[in-house]
Amino acid sequence: MAERVYSFTIDTEVAPALIDDMFRYMIYYQLLPRPANFTNIGMLTHEKVPILTFTLLGPAGTWFVHVKVIGSTPILVEMTPTPGTPSTVLDELKDLIITSIQIFEERVRRTTLYFAWTEEGVHHPEEHPRARQRILDSLFSESMLLLFIIFMSLSLFMFWILGPLTPIMLMAIQLLMVLYSDKIVLRMGRWRITEENPNVYLLQYHLPYPEYRRVAMSYGPKILARIKDEIYQLTLGRGREIDCKVAQEVFQKYGIACIPELMVAKKVDVYSLVKEAASRFGLPVPKITISNIMLPNAAAAGPSPSRGTILITTGLLVQLEEDEILGVLGHEFSHLKGRDPLAMFALTAAEYLLRIYVLWPLAVYLPFIYYFLAFSAVYFIAKFFEAKADLEAAKVIGEPQVLAEALRKIGFRKLQYEKIPSYRIQSWLTWDPHPPLYFRIKRLESLKTPIRVKHLLLRSALDCISGFLSTFS
Repeated sequence: MAERVYSFTIDTEVAPALIDDMFRYMIYYQLLPRPANFTNIGMLTHEKVPILTFTLLGPAGTWFVHVKVIGSTPILVEMTPTPGTPSTVLDELKDLIITSIQIFEERVRRTTLYFAWTEEGVHHPEEHPRARQRILDSLFSESMLLLFIIFMSLSLFMFWILGPLTPIMLMAIQLLMVLYSDKIVLRMGRWRITEENPNVYLLQYHLPYPEYRRVAMSYGPKILARIKDEIYQLTLGRGREIDCKVAQEVFQKYGIACIPELMVAKKVDVYSLVKEAASRFGLPVPKITISNIMLPNAAAAGPSPSRGTILITTGLLVQLEEDEILGVLGHEFSHLKGRDPLAMFALTAAEYLLRIYVLWPLAVYLPFIYYFLAFSAVYFIAKFFEAKADLEAAKVIGEPQVLAEALRKIGFRKLQYEKIPSYRIQSWLTWDPHPPLYFRIKRLESLKTPIRVKHLLLRSALDCISGFLSTFS
């Protein structure tokens, strides 16, 4: 009886020329330090494609898994277990390989030059104004602590000015921000994406560390913006797509040593992806804006589907493949369809009014206990809406495994912390509207298509409660 081979693919943003280095990193930092677990470690090349091979050993040799990692595009992983190998071992081994690749990608990003263009608005420098950068970082940090501090400071100031009218005025201001959030978020982006201007063009150049350090010390934002503009003038400005050969010539003109094999160009038709997601949800195409920061994320804003705005970062476009981007967009469209920003406003407004008019003695005399319990409850309920968005995206887009992989890529560092049991409990109670990543990924991977769930929010609430309680068992 032939042994069964389990295979899967991994998309990577790393240039093909660096696959050898990535495999060496996996060998020296993941496999060799654990000789009791891994053996038969080796590298070979077949038709110019690097291949990493190793064997995972079971306790006392009761079972083992032969692994082959083929450096093709995408990377192909083949695992051949012997009879008696626990199924959980294959999941853990898959997680180890994916995490190792993601850690190497992160190392490479530290010495990578990134440039992004659209057909319009290409003359902006890569760096955002500092104030906008801080706002966007706060928006995408998945923590509402900064917004809470700002709201509390504004509340105290307005109490001093307006007295008893303050609660009503604060609720009015917050409601106006929700009602006009589509316009606010639209202005926070760098570029508008429209049917006439649908594409984002990306160029990555993975510099060797010594060269990157020299460039970082010698070249300021103005020179890099000039390089970016010259590449544009020689490509998009002439009706041609971004060309690595042209980029190489420009880099060399400015004295930057250029190795073509370490350069990757990418074109993403963002408008078509958003239009496809809108079509599957039966919604109009919202306004689309791109924020040119490397933090990978997306956000939806607006009081209704007809007044929605989708904000996408270039970091998301760099790190994810198009099917993964579509899955993330499905999550955001669920928020628009369900009018979740209004629901969250109602939830936070109810807590605030209860605090001011009913529970004020507790908030005044036991502030730390009150705010911890109240805000933990608010953000725990908020997790229901985020879990609902995951479930609806999986149901409508129809690719729960792809969305799970996108979340794994975006938050792999956080996933490492969530392997610690005490951190898992903490991640359920923090002021973060998103459920823990391990929960979201495991839940998506367990779904079978087609998904037949009618009451998405109720199902998500029950799943979140069950997931939280399971951390104590």
